[in-house]
Amino acid sequence: MQQAHLEQGDFFMGNFQIRTDLALEARESVSEADSELRGVRVEEYYKEEEDIQVTKVFIDTKNAAKIMGKPIGTYVTIEAPALVEPDEDYHKEISDCLAEELLNMIPDAEKEQSVLVVGLGNRDVTADALGPRVVDNLFITRHVVRAYGKAAYNCTKMNLVSSIEPGVMAKTGMETAEIVQGVVEETKPDVLIVIDALAARSTKRLNRTIQITNTGIQPGSGVGNHRNALTEETLGIPVIAIGVPTVVDAATIVGDALEKLLGDDKEFDTFKYMGQHRTAFSELNNMYMTGKDIDAVIKRVSFTVSEGINIAMERSME
Repeated sequence: MQQAHLEQGDFFMGNFQIRTDLALEARESVSEADSELRGVRVEEYYKEEEDIQVTKVFIDTKNAAKIMGKPIGTYVTIEAPALVEPDEDYHKEISDCLAEELLNMIPDAEKEQSVLVVGLGNRDVTADALGPRVVDNLFITRHVVRAYGKAAYNCTKMNLVSSIEPGVMAKTGMETAEIVQGVVEETKPDVLIVIDALAARSTKRLNRTIQITNTGIQPGSGVGNHRNALTEETLGIPVIAIGVPTVVDAATIVGDALEKLLGDDKEFDTFKYMGQHRTAFSELNNMYMTGKDIDAVIKRVSFTVSEGINIAMERSME
C-alpha cells in the first residue's frame, strides 16, 4: 500500500493524525480545518448518465504540498458509487473514464511507447492484492511485437506493454524500488504505470474510488512500512500511479462514529477530542479495516482497472 511518511501522506487536525492516500480527502480535511489552500487548484465535473464524479486536484507549490501532505503534481479522483456492484455495463463506463484520464496523464500518449506496468502488493493478502490482480488481466504485447513485429496484431502502430509483480520484501528480501529500477534499466520503458491499494479516510470511498496521479508512489508505507519511492526523480521516466482505497484506518472510523453520535453538539470537535485523548486512540492507528466482501470486490475492481489500462493503450494508437 502506498501512503508515504508524514510529509507525504499524513497530517494533523486538532492534534490528531489523519491518514489518507487520497488527495481529494486531504484537500477536504484541510478545508475543514480552515487552512488556506493557496497553490491548490480544483476542477470537477459530473457524468450524470454514468453517475461518475471526477475531481482533479492540482498542487502547484511547495507550501501547498506541505499543507496537503502530498507531493507537487496532479491528482485525478474518479468516484463511482456503484463500483462495488456486479454491473458490467457500469464497470465498462468506469474503465472508459479511467482510460481517458490516464491518457491525459501520460506524456506524448499519441506516440508509440514502451509501457511497463507494475502491480504492487501482496497477492496473499486480499485487501492488498489489487496490483497483482490487475497485472493478471493486462493485454501484454512487448514479447510478441519484439519477436514477430506489429504485423502479428495486424497494425502499424502499437504500444509495447510489459508488466511485473515485484511482490513484497518479506518474500523477496529486496526493496520494490530495487527490483523495479533493475527492470527499468534493462528494458528501458518510456513510461511506468504503478498499481497499488490505498488507504482512505472515509468509508464512503472504500472500494468506490480510483485515484490517478503523476507523482509516483511510495510502496508499503500506507500501513507504516516506509519504502523507497517510485518516482520520475528516482527512475528517470514518468511514473503514473493508479490506486483504489481498500482499507480505512480504524481510528478514523471511530472518529466518524463520534461525529455522527455527537454531531448536534456544535461545540464538540471530534478531532480535537481525539487529539486530547491520543493515547487511548493510538493503538487504532495500527489497525486497518476493510469490507467483508473484499474478495469479490478486488476481483471485480482489478478487472475494471486493467480494462481501463488496456483501453488506454489501444485508444492511444487510433
